[in-house]
Amino acid sequence: MGGAMLTPTTPLTVIKGGPMPGARAGFDLSSVGFDSAWCATDLGEYRTCRYTYEFYPYESLPPLDSTQFTGVFQWLGGTGDPVPEQVTALDRLAEGLSARGLTLPRDFVTFQADSKLRYSLDEVSGTCCWTDISEPLPSPVEPGAFLVRFLRDQQDCVIWYLYLRSSGEAFVVHSSLDYEYEYEARRDGEETETDLDDPEEQRAAILWCAPSFEEFAHRFWIENRLWHALDGNDLSGLEPQLRDYLRHYALPGTPS
Repeated sequence: MGGAMLTPTTPLTVIKGGPMPGARAGFDLSSVGFDSAWCATDLGEYRTCRYTYEFYPYESLPPLDSTQFTGVFQWLGGTGDPVPEQVTALDRLAEGLSARGLTLPRDFVTFQADSKLRYSLDEVSGTCCWTDISEPLPSPVEPGAFLVRFLRDQQDCVIWYLYLRSSGEAFVVHSSLDYEYEYEARRDGEETETDLDDPEEQRAAILWCAPSFEEFAHRFWIENRLWHALDGNDLSGLEPQLRDYLRHYALPGTPS
């Protein structure tokens, strides 16, 4: 239903929203100035998509029940056993961030270190997205802030990052740019795909999409579960929560 996979150079259809509407109270995001958009594929006839992905206005998305986001991922059945080598890798990442005055979000650490949870997004993805955690990458728009890549499309059409600020805020953004590659190319004297020293160009290349990692993961999981059900033309096994999400996009004349 999503169509043929895009190549990394194929432009996405951009339907951007305004400033980040879902930010938690107390967050000062105005200084960053990112636009907001949810990057995703279709939900059948309920929400169309001309290519593999489109950018949907954040304010057009179904609301989520924020009381579910407690950091223990009960909506995925709760946590399992920690993966020792992953705990070690995350500790090393956290140390690198701590040296910069930054902290990894607890929900992110819980998810990525857990044997039951860590590949949940890979397994449900309808577009073959996969987990790939980077080292801290400097924000190209805000001194002292850093990006940590955690999920990417198989052809790098879109890449998702944690955005970590020195004030303690952490939220999720996405971009078509692989900033690890961009910084390595500049370091090695190679041509980059973007001007890392142009803050306006970089601000336009990064879009806000969720106020926390768990909220991002939950919406991603819901939408990809729905994609598979719609692609298989079988909604019979959907939980009420997923049916409610789809009802937000009810087709004209469809009973609610």
